[in-house]
Amino acid sequence: MYKLLINKFNAVFGYTGEFIYLRSPGRVNLIGEHTDYNDGFVFPVAINLEIKGIAAKRDDSKVRVFSLDYNELKEFDLKEPVKKENNWTDYIKGVVSELNKIKPLNFGADIIYKSNLPVSSGLSSSAAFELINSILFASINNIKMNKKEFALLCQRAENNFIGVKCGIMDQFAVSVGEKNSAIFLDTKTLEHKIVPLNMENHSFIISNTNKPRELSDSAYNERRGECEKAVEIINGLQPKKIKSLRDIDNKTLNSLENDFTDRIAFKRAKHVVEENRRVLDAVDSLVKNDLAKFGKLMILSHESLKNLYDVSCFELDILVDEALKIKGVSGSRMTGAGFGGCTISLIHNNYIDEFIDTVGKKYEEKTSLTPDFYITVPVNGAEILNKPEE
Repeated sequence: MYKLLINKFNAVFGYTGEFIYLRSPGRVNLIGEHTDYNDGFVFPVAINLEIKGIAAKRDDSKVRVFSLDYNELKEFDLKEPVKKENNWTDYIKGVVSELNKIKPLNFGADIIYKSNLPVSSGLSSSAAFELINSILFASINNIKMNKKEFALLCQRAENNFIGVKCGIMDQFAVSVGEKNSAIFLDTKTLEHKIVPLNMENHSFIISNTNKPRELSDSAYNERRGECEKAVEIINGLQPKKIKSLRDIDNKTLNSLENDFTDRIAFKRAKHVVEENRRVLDAVDSLVKNDLAKFGKLMILSHESLKNLYDVSCFELDILVDEALKIKGVSGSRMTGAGFGGCTISLIHNNYIDEFIDTVGKKYEEKTSLTPDFYITVPVNGAEILNKPEE
């Protein structure tokens, strides 16, 4: 990949030089969906679908960036006010605008990127792109930050510049991920634990619906607003005030159900509260190598996302339903924001070929769409490489 990037860099920019080698993974959430912006628990992994890039530092503040995936060259200047253009460069501009608040950026770069991470799939291609650019521009402008700080900066870029009120999970997973491990993250405190994955001849397989998700951002913000509404209602029903849905347990929430004035808000709260419990149980089950229990929790998570949070869709449900018919599958669920994107399934390695063949055919018959499948391998988070990988 890096040899291809070097050759293309020379063709696009007309020179070769002392390159900075970059990589940034996507992420998949094993369980704990739509809990992160409610101060809840999540359990993601950084995955072996990623963005790779090379960059050369400039002596001025100009940025020239070429995407092999879009076959586009874009330019802007770090000293000029950044303007949102509703294209892929917004994720660079959002990051540099936040970095500029820490320290004025004096040095730009010529950059070229290539990705095998599918866009609009729910695998956090945007967070991966934010992280790869944040570590690049911080490095060439001598801004020292740790992995947690990079994650928070990229979240601010998403919130303030892109306009999506995302939680911290995506950026955090892409930043702090570790090889062969998952990340248990408390999004309220940002305390996290690296959990080694002992899969015992099992794998997680990602199934991409390949359904566009044009409405996901607006629906995502809508769900967040509904959760905030639930908090307001709860605070009007009991003397003990809460700041987020993290602060209420299932028993207390159920006791308030008959007095809830907004049924939609109650459903959203019910999902979040129960999903938080499932994350804790899921982490415990993996620590104990109880993959059967983990699979059952995945199924319960999908049912909740479908029936209480209303973020699944026909295509996601088909993939889950067909996956659960395959021998060797312990669990399956949608992952990501929803309304398209991907599912993740826990499967014994002996049945992977059958899974891909059978689920693929059944899904195509029922949706006229062709799915893509990826075997998930947990990898390290975004980084500058000391030397290029082969």
